[in-house]
Parts: sequence; C-alpha cells; structure tokens
Amino acid sequence: MKIICIGRNYLKHVLELGNKVPSEPLMFMKPASALLVNNKAFYHPEFSDNIHYEAEIVLKVCKNGRHVQPEFAASYYQEIALGIDFTARDLQERCKAKGHPWEIAKGFDGSAPISRFIPLTDEMRREGIGFSLRKNDVLVQDGHTSDLIFDFDTLICHISKYFKLQVGDMIYTGTPAGVGPVAIGDILVGSIEGEELLSCHIK
Repeated sequence: MKIICIGRNYLKHVLELGNKVPSEPLMFMKPASALLVNNKAFYHPEFSDNIHYEAEIVLKVCKNGRHVQPEFAASYYQEIALGIDFTARDLQERCKAKGHPWEIAKGFDGSAPISRFIPLTDEMRREGIGFSLRKNDVLVQDGHTSDLIFDFDTLICHISKYFKLQVGDMIYTGTPAGVGPVAIGDILVGSIEGEELLSCHIK
C-alpha cells in the first residue's frame, strides 16, 4: 500500500503560499506509518513549532494498473475519504531552501489522518465534491473538486506513468486555500458534502 500525495493542486492554495503554479502534478509520498485512522488523536511532534493542517479528498485505488489511459482512469477509484496532510511548515521551508526532499516535513508518524471511505456516487463524478474543515468549530477550509488544477483522472494517468497502481493505494489529491497552524487542544472536524467523517484532537 502506497500513500501518494499531490501538492499545489488548487490555485488559491498555490497563491496563498507564494508558490508557482505547476505545469504537471507535483507528487510526494508518505510511509504507511503516517496513517492515522479511527479518529485517533494527533500528538504534536516536538521537532516542529509550526504544524499546518491541509484537508484533502483521498481516493482509494480499486485495481492494479500501469500507464493508465484517460478513457480508463475513472475505473481505478470508487471510494473517497477526507484526509489531512499535516505539514511541518518550518521544516518544509528549511528543506526547500536547501533543495532537499520534503519527507521529514510531510511523512512523519501520524501526519496523514484519514476518515472511513465512502462510495463515490455518479453525481459526485458529474458535479464534483464539496468538502470542508473546521478548527474549534470555525470553518477554515471550504473546497470543491471542480477547482482542482489536475482532476482525478489526470492524477491517475500521471501517477501510473511512474508507479504501478495497486489495490488499496491512497491518493491525497491536494488541499484548497485556508491552511493554517494547529496547537495542542485544537479539534479538527472534516466533512464531505456536509457529512462529518473525520475528527482529530491535537494533543
């Protein structure tokens, strides 16, 4: 099982961080130890003073494939979840300044909370998916997949050029604008189409 993540996939988020708009999907990966399931608490690591939440729609790969062609891409995912890509922003900035990989800023233990998966409906495929994140009952992120720079099918095709897709792989598809820091005591609640699916207590 792989956890494949896409960075800079919503224009407003790209702009809020002062990054360049990518010409192709920006990929990175997290290890399995990053997963945080069943609404378990996230323990703020001592190595960072600036952990940011990033709420995302997550795809679960449902069949194996390489070099997937566009006309078949939609058949590779049938379920979605609400995930958070926790990012040690201070470490990330230091890594970027040195030209180093981001793994220590993105792939640390517990950095990928995820809800249960729900079926992806035909309406969601046609109309897109609304999702949100609340911090301490205040709305901080309100996204819609119609605003993706690279849509789900494009991601499937692009990723499968480089990595064989396997059943159970998870794809974090990118975060909209509104990312920000968490502190001990915060409670994050994530929803898809108004249904609360994820709760994460920061300890």
